[in-house]
Amino acid sequence: MRFEYILFDLDGTLTDPKEGISKSIAYALKKLNSVSLDEQTLELFIGPPLMESFCEFCGFDPQKAEKAIEYYRERFQQVGLYENKVYPGIDELLSLLKKKGVKLAVATSKLTIFAEEILNYFNLNQYFDVVVGSNLDGTQSAKHEVIQEVLKQLSSPSKQSVVMIGDRKYDIIGAQKEGITSIGVCYGYGSREELELAKPEGIVQDIQELSKYLLNV
Repeated sequence: MRFEYILFDLDGTLTDPKEGISKSIAYALKKLNSVSLDEQTLELFIGPPLMESFCEFCGFDPQKAEKAIEYYRERFQQVGLYENKVYPGIDELLSLLKKKGVKLAVATSKLTIFAEEILNYFNLNQYFDVVVGSNLDGTQSAKHEVIQEVLKQLSSPSKQSVVMIGDRKYDIIGAQKEGITSIGVCYGYGSREELELAKPEGIVQDIQELSKYLLNV
């Protein structure tokens, strides 16, 4: 195994959260009497911190974005968490990596408590040594901050032994800021063009290709 520590993004990498996130964003906008967004724009919310997305895609100021996040979480924690699907092949890949003795972690901009609940619900929690996301107070939402905390909880391993897997540029940029290798996956919500511009070490088309890359087969 080339990597002893593998960090996975959650949304768009381990699971497909589109339904839950989209409906919770729409719910928040309706509560604020704001203009509804098209499906393509709603997909852009999958990956980056919510504060950043509400400000960028809805033109909200920070105060209004905070209120939108409050409404989003109101629905998401009750329903949206479970409107989610594990990508086919992920369970098998994680099981195989675990059997190889690899330390696995989740590094997500989603709230840690939500990430843990999703992993528990889909019985993926059994594979992960560390799960880190953002905090309720809005801190630790940038991907490099999340990765930094993951590495700390993994007892600061050699960075040459660590890789970050994700579907958006934020995953790649975050990994680069922390000096670790990154791999972009094209089956999530970032386009190949977005990933290429971020310059990860590798880009894979699907989970089968990701498995080959990680297992050197």
